[in-house]
Amino acid sequence: MTNRLADTLSPYLRQHAENPVDWYPWGEEAFAEAQRRDVPLLISIGYSTCHWCHVMARESFADPHTAALINEGFVAVKVDREEHPQVDGAYMAAASAFTQNLGWPLTVFTTPRGRTFYAGTYWPPEARGQMPGFREVLAAVREAWTVRREQAEESADAVTDALARAAESTPSDLPDVVAIARAAEAIAQREDRVYGGFGGAPKFPVATTLRFLQHPLVREGTPQAAASAARALAAMAGSDLRDADGGFFRYATQRDWTVPHYERMLTDNAQLLDVALDAGDEQTVRGIASFLIDVLQRDGGGIGAAQDSESTIDGVRNEGGYYLRPLAERAILEPPAVDGKVITGWNGLAIGALARAGARLGEQSWIDAAAAAADHVLRINRDDRGVLVRASLEGRASAAVATAADLGLLADGLFALALATGQTEWAVTARGILDTALEGAGVDDPLLSAQGIATSPDHTDGDLPSDAAAVAGAALTAWWLGAGDRYREAAAATVSALAERSLEQPFAHGSLLRAAAGLAAPPRQLVVVTSARDGELAEAARGADAEVIAVVDPGQAKTFADAGFELFEGKHETVERAYDCRAFVCRLPVSEPSEVSISR
Repeated sequence: MTNRLADTLSPYLRQHAENPVDWYPWGEEAFAEAQRRDVPLLISIGYSTCHWCHVMARESFADPHTAALINEGFVAVKVDREEHPQVDGAYMAAASAFTQNLGWPLTVFTTPRGRTFYAGTYWPPEARGQMPGFREVLAAVREAWTVRREQAEESADAVTDALARAAESTPSDLPDVVAIARAAEAIAQREDRVYGGFGGAPKFPVATTLRFLQHPLVREGTPQAAASAARALAAMAGSDLRDADGGFFRYATQRDWTVPHYERMLTDNAQLLDVALDAGDEQTVRGIASFLIDVLQRDGGGIGAAQDSESTIDGVRNEGGYYLRPLAERAILEPPAVDGKVITGWNGLAIGALARAGARLGEQSWIDAAAAAADHVLRINRDDRGVLVRASLEGRASAAVATAADLGLLADGLFALALATGQTEWAVTARGILDTALEGAGVDDPLLSAQGIATSPDHTDGDLPSDAAAVAGAALTAWWLGAGDRYREAAAATVSALAERSLEQPFAHGSLLRAAAGLAAPPRQLVVVTSARDGELAEAARGADAEVIAVVDPGQAKTFADAGFELFEGKHETVERAYDCRAFVCRLPVSEPSEVSISR
């Protein structure tokens, strides 16, 4: 049967369009049908490059007998977690009340109002050891709903209320230098001193944590903690987690970084590009940039979400087989598919990373690729009113709302692109997007809100910065560029609201702690005014350790100043100068490359 998923914008949903399961996409129609039939919702959440999602699809959702059980007792909803991250986050938090083995595929059973009363992840079609079979689970859940419904509903309400309370936060003081140092030290204590990285198997890159440990405040105050980030990158870069073409896989199933889970995500690679750039690992930087541009970037300029772990070799679906071949042999194989969804915030991460790396290493093609991605997102990822949305596919915009993280990450990426190009319009656009995020747009999935389900039960990092941290980070950048103290105040308010929990659980709040460090330390801002963007003075500045490195000609400096970025005020004379500013107080300008200090 061809169901309602065939014409959706999600490659993941389209993969299930021929299932015998009577799937609905996420939306009001599914909730209305569940209420009409008075049956639970079965909400299945995954993404197109998820190996175990493929396995469960083949074993259960493609099976007519299993599909009949689902169709008879439930309204089935298929959700792409990459298109609807708030839905995934809400139900992942609810699932934690029922299982510690969280991941995807996520299988959630809810009341017709969408409140969770049971959940799990992958279930095999038949029982294996201590793991029940999926058909057994379906039968048990249906019995619970029909025989013990009152108990199921009470459980669902209790979970929902508990998560709503957990989402509340109490403002506290901003973390000071001492508190930030203690947080960094607490993270460093979790380092795997044998194989590098943090924790045991499975082992993830945890790029948000590495970025915090690389902050100058950590590097200067707790160098041993910063060194653990350098060791983690070196271990990953020299391991099986890194493919021969330079891109990184999602995670390693073994503590020593071997036996990767072979999907390759835009989120991981964009952030690891920044990690490698800060670490001075040019080879790793170049490998990741090549992967982002040559593999993930689409013809229209947008950058796709991920590359699959599976491909077809000799007519058989094979996980990882393509990546295990030498590069020369891959040319004759069909490569694993790329999920072409252009996700707004994920592209923001890539735009910023490529722009910074391109400026630092003099690779104009990387900056051009970042600009092409930015142009695509700003043109295509909009609804009929011109409001930014979550994603697009093949030139069509999704109806899914943009999250606060989408807006914050895109704004920060555009600020970086403005600095890399000297073009003020990118910064002006970024500021407008940031203002939208600060006004509260892009926060709640409307359907979850209508059902009273908390969309942000916590503010921890997942595979990218949390909503709060993404917006705070962009606000800090705006302040550094001289857009006004209100942006620092906005970042400080966000960090204060979550300071207590971030210091209690630093490993889960790396991106928020990086923002806290940015508030605790005075920024260094380098502005080079020159007509020779590739000249020696500009090159000297691009290698410096600073939050802001801007290379502009006199006309561009004036345009930035006229647009309200006060960092550029009074810096548009025609004589070539480099201005070294600390917290907006600038030293005497210099004109010799040797006079530009690389270190702080």
